[in-house]
Parts: sequence; structure tokens; C-alpha cells
Amino acid sequence: MFMDFLRNNKIAAGILTVLRVYIGWQWLTSGWDKAFGEFDATGYLQGVVGNEEVMEQYPTYHAFIENFALPNSGMFSFMVAWGEVLVGLGLIFGILTTAAAFFGLVMNFAFMFAGTISSNPWMVLLTIFIIAAGYNAGRFGGDRWVIPYIRTVVFKDKLTPKRADQKIS
Repeated sequence: MFMDFLRNNKIAAGILTVLRVYIGWQWLTSGWDKAFGEFDATGYLQGVVGNEEVMEQYPTYHAFIENFALPNSGMFSFMVAWGEVLVGLGLIFGILTTAAAFFGLVMNFAFMFAGTISSNPWMVLLTIFIIAAGYNAGRFGGDRWVIPYIRTVVFKDKLTPKRADQKIS
């Protein structure tokens, strides 16, 4: 019953619009200075590698940061900065809302695994509602036009059911 309300109700769509704009603004303001300033994640990544609790609790994540992210810190700086900006814009304008929320959730969990708390748990909790709502979260946004376009133009041949007498190639 709650999922039906969340996924189909216009009142829920309005509430979700407020939530996604709020979360989107958090992401956009967090990433803006990083994307258009002198952001370098190297110090942060070194701090994660030096954090003994991360090493003990999440050894695989620690190894990933130490052996992959830190040597490629320039790429990660770029990905974090622009990832935050794009997630923020996607949520604010309601374009590819579910994808934007998913990638925001992934970044929040990455920050929490690294030992950063901040507002991340709160944003995770709110983002779960946006993801669970699916299309309804972007109903009052760009998804109103983008999702039907994607379904009819991009996935035109993939979504049409095959007749029983047609050969599948």
C-alpha cells in the first residue's frame, strides 16, 4: 500500500519533488566549488588510507583506495567533483532522477565507508525514498518528457513484444 502511494500518487510526487530538490541542492552546492575550483582529493584519499578503522572494518575498500584510487587521484578528483554536480542537477531538474539518486547513493556510501559521516546517512535515508518511488519522483520534472522519449525512441525495438510467429534473431 505504501509502495503504491510512493510510486503512483500525485501527492507523493509533490513531496518527492521537494525531497529531490533539497538533496539535489546539497549535491550541487557540495560539488560546485570542487568542479570550478582547485579540488584535489589526494589528501582525503591519503587520510582514508591512514585510517585504521577503515582498514579494520572495510579491508577490501581500504585496498581499493590504497591501490587504485590514490594512484589515480586526479581522475577521482574529477569524478567526485563532476559527479556531485551532475547528481545535483539531475535531482533538481528531475532528469534521469532514479539514475541520479542511485549514483548519489553510491557516492554517499563511498564517503561513509571512508569514515566520513557528515550529512551522508541523512541523505542516504531520503534518497532511498526517491529510488523506491521510481518514475513518480521525477513526475514533476524533466522525467515527464525524458522517460517517455527514452522508452519510445531509444528502446523502441526492445520494448515491443514479439509475436509468437516471429523469429527471434
